[in-house]
Amino acid sequence: MKIASWNVNSLNVRLPHLEQWLGAFAPDVVGIQETKLEDHKFPDTALAGLGYRSVFAGQKTYNGVAILARGRAIDDIQLGIPGFEDEQKRVIAATIDGVRIVNLYVVNGQDVGTDKYAYKLRWLEAVHDWIASELQAHPKLVVLGDFNIAPDARDVHDPEVWNDDHILTSTAERDALRRLQSLGLHDAFRLHSDEAGVFSWWDYRQAAFRRNLGLRIDLTLVSDALRDAAVGSGIDQEPRTWERPSDHAPAWVRLAG
Repeated sequence: MKIASWNVNSLNVRLPHLEQWLGAFAPDVVGIQETKLEDHKFPDTALAGLGYRSVFAGQKTYNGVAILARGRAIDDIQLGIPGFEDEQKRVIAATIDGVRIVNLYVVNGQDVGTDKYAYKLRWLEAVHDWIASELQAHPKLVVLGDFNIAPDARDVHDPEVWNDDHILTSTAERDALRRLQSLGLHDAFRLHSDEAGVFSWWDYRQAAFRRNLGLRIDLTLVSDALRDAAVGSGIDQEPRTWERPSDHAPAWVRLAG
């Protein structure tokens, strides 16, 4: 099973890219973030024509998440974080062929010390507690998405700029990610590579993609029960080269068996 995550930064704009990429990369499961579409506008019919079932939770202009599955049933759908009141559409989970998929569009946080930063940390705490219970019910679990956190210095183009006091790399954010992983979740990319400078997001400004001034903030985390099955992982940077691209590239993991 090939499982991917992609922040498309507006599905209305990027649907042709998604269709092209699904045809070329042929993932079995995809978690999408930042669809920026109300549910009645989601292109489920167009995606069904490519062989993908869809479940989704969206809103106008901001946020929005979806899970696509190619020729497979999507069961036990969960929208949002149980017990955490939030109007923002940032979380969707479902079970596909016995694997629980949790798709997160993590809060950006704006700047360290702001109200949005405090909200991000509360949100991550709620995710931690929920994922702990999900793991009890679903040992075979993949948590994927745009985490808006670069795990360590290897995952930023300039560690002096992206330091412990900077949004997306601050100590509290990284500690929250490590605490989530301590439940028994493994960064699939790091199971196969220690390489620095491999990124999934680049700003549109300052020719950042051409200069590889990026961050690795799109992650696929696999549970203990799936660690040995995670036989490959990576980031497909090809869609970032296309005309009018998303600022993110898809991250993926391949599970054997």
